[in-house]
Amino acid sequence: MALAATACGSDDDKGGSGDGGNASGNASGIVKVDGGEPQSALVPTSTNEQFGSLVIKNVFANLLDFEDDGSIKYVAAESIESNDDASVWTVKLKDGFTFHDGEKVTAQHYVDAWNWAANVDNGQSQSAWFEDIEGYADVHPSEEGAEPTADTMSGLKVVDDSTFEITLANPVSYYEYKLGYHVFAPLPSSFYEDPDGFGQAPIGQGPYEFTSWTHNEKITLTTYADYAGPNKAQNGGVEIIAYDNLSTAYQDLQSGNLDVLRQVDPKDLPVYQDDLGDRAIAQPYNATQSIVPAFYAGWGDLDDPSKVLQGVSMAIDRETITQTVLNGSRTPADSFTPPGVFGHLENAADGKTDFNPEEARRLVEEGGGVPGDKITLQINGDGGHAEWATAVCNDIIKNLDVECVLDTKPDFATDLADRRADKVKSMYRGGWLQDYPLNVNFLRDLYSSTAPSNYGRYSNEEVDNLFKQGDQAGSFDETVAAYQEAEKVLWEDMPAIPLWYQNVNGGYSENVENVHFDVAGQPVIEDITVK
Repeated sequence: MALAATACGSDDDKGGSGDGGNASGNASGIVKVDGGEPQSALVPTSTNEQFGSLVIKNVFANLLDFEDDGSIKYVAAESIESNDDASVWTVKLKDGFTFHDGEKVTAQHYVDAWNWAANVDNGQSQSAWFEDIEGYADVHPSEEGAEPTADTMSGLKVVDDSTFEITLANPVSYYEYKLGYHVFAPLPSSFYEDPDGFGQAPIGQGPYEFTSWTHNEKITLTTYADYAGPNKAQNGGVEIIAYDNLSTAYQDLQSGNLDVLRQVDPKDLPVYQDDLGDRAIAQPYNATQSIVPAFYAGWGDLDDPSKVLQGVSMAIDRETITQTVLNGSRTPADSFTPPGVFGHLENAADGKTDFNPEEARRLVEEGGGVPGDKITLQINGDGGHAEWATAVCNDIIKNLDVECVLDTKPDFATDLADRRADKVKSMYRGGWLQDYPLNVNFLRDLYSSTAPSNYGRYSNEEVDNLFKQGDQAGSFDETVAAYQEAEKVLWEDMPAIPLWYQNVNGGYSENVENVHFDVAGQPVIEDITVK
């Protein structure tokens, strides 16, 4: 979501190629990848953080995926077409897909899964992804405690076994892009017999089938021999190993007990490229890192919270932190969106991310001061954030003369649970990687007043209306432009303080080859070959 947050290789190893990589190697070999304990049950519509998403991404096949340049490539879909005004979308499925229990995948499986996920009674954290569809309000009324007035959304219609139709409440020019997110996966008939049990042992139709989950230790997936997609696995399976710190994971990588490390610990950044040589990976991906105010924790009560937050932003020396603590591995941000997505605005911050201590103090004083003269920054202790978060706090202390302390949660699951329960004391670390390569995903899906990942509880009617205008724009370009206008308002409000754009700084062991990362910063596991 939240991503909550996470998740590229040499010039010859482009992410998301979908060509299966080099087919040579041990076809039964197991790839060991670093991960962590998923925050929720392994159901596509209850998963929006990196550890659960890594599993969902490989157990389920999306309708479509994205090339490095942001263009669309179909995976489970044969085609996706819209009518003239983008209000009706027709999805044609590829033939041959089966669930891992042998059941043939049909259009009905998609329609049933989406209707179940959208229904408010089923409590899915990602249900808002279906709100564009006609009839969503009938199954998911906005009033708290209200009962659904229908069992299904009127906008979903099965045409035949391989075709279904999506009618939207309003035209959405970019709707095809949204269909590249894993919440739109199908579910087998057996899911509805025991949804809770399914969440512990999911059955998908992707390149890997679920084998086992030893909580807080590892999740094992096995190659699905009958997978019909274009991205067939070139190995025998994957073990996703839960680590409570990245330093231990790096040691295991060096000793050959881990094959793929998605991100090295900050303290290992100065040495990992020398240690790993050609097996080191350093390249950008579409993700941002920020610190986010919880507006219910005093920020919303200030005379002018936007001025104070702008001041906090300008008290942080991003250039020095990225070059020293992070060893040049990040790029200071001047936009809410990373450079690799459509609609990115360069220099959108208009100076609000420049390091300017004098102006920072003036803005904070004029806006009413930091609540309680103290910032408590919540981070997860298993993600390698302590070093840079400490540096950010030190800048705030030095340049604003207020207290700044870390509130370190033991793991990402605990961190997210506190965000969802509105227990953040002041601010939290906010990371976000792309679900689809469009500025919409980094704006609407974080700062809309109804966005599931809007854990800071920011709300601005003007911003919501600009998002709505963008969604209903008559063309893709008009959508992008409307969201760029919304971003300008966000820079006035500062619902988050962008810090830097993310890079993959990882590597792989001598046991494997053909390792590369996609534009969302995740390893393309199915392409990896085991020596």
